[in-house]
Amino acid sequence: MANNTGSDTRAENGDGPISFGRKALSSEAFLGLFREGMSLLEETADYLDGPGRDDSRDLSRVGSLSYAAESMKLTTRLMQMASWLLLHRAVNEGEMTHKQAAREKAKVKLQDIGGAEKSSGFDELPEPLRELIARSIRLQERIQRLDTQIYSTGEEKVSAQAENPLRDQLDRLSAAFGATQQRD
Repeated sequence: MANNTGSDTRAENGDGPISFGRKALSSEAFLGLFREGMSLLEETADYLDGPGRDDSRDLSRVGSLSYAAESMKLTTRLMQMASWLLLHRAVNEGEMTHKQAAREKAKVKLQDIGGAEKSSGFDELPEPLRELIARSIRLQERIQRLDTQIYSTGEEKVSAQAENPLRDQLDRLSAAFGATQQRD
């Protein structure tokens, strides 16, 4: 696998932080995430085109509406995640730069794709569909975390550090030990 992630030259020159998110994209962990995402997409398509159709026939009217709504949200979520995964695989394989992927990624919606909101009649849904939905939401959360690591700006990282409740204590310790070392 080519490691053409379009790394930040500041990080390469030692002038800035290393993007662990970008490094994660070229790791075995990313390949596992990619395989899991594509496998879940295929498994969902197989279920919805096969046993899911039979399962949906046994639902009440409310359950049928929930089935339609939830399966639509599920497929939309999976397609958006697949797009994100394919973009970043293309970066890994040298087919596009990180900058090109970032531009294309703007078209992919990892947020607000109907994750946690359950339609009325959700409890009537067949267990296999509910399990596929739960797995897709967990996968979406993992991809969102990786996406944040890759694309967050320095300001966002500084803001996250400032919100760290231990930051003040660590700064105090640093100042105290720094002051002590200067006196010695």
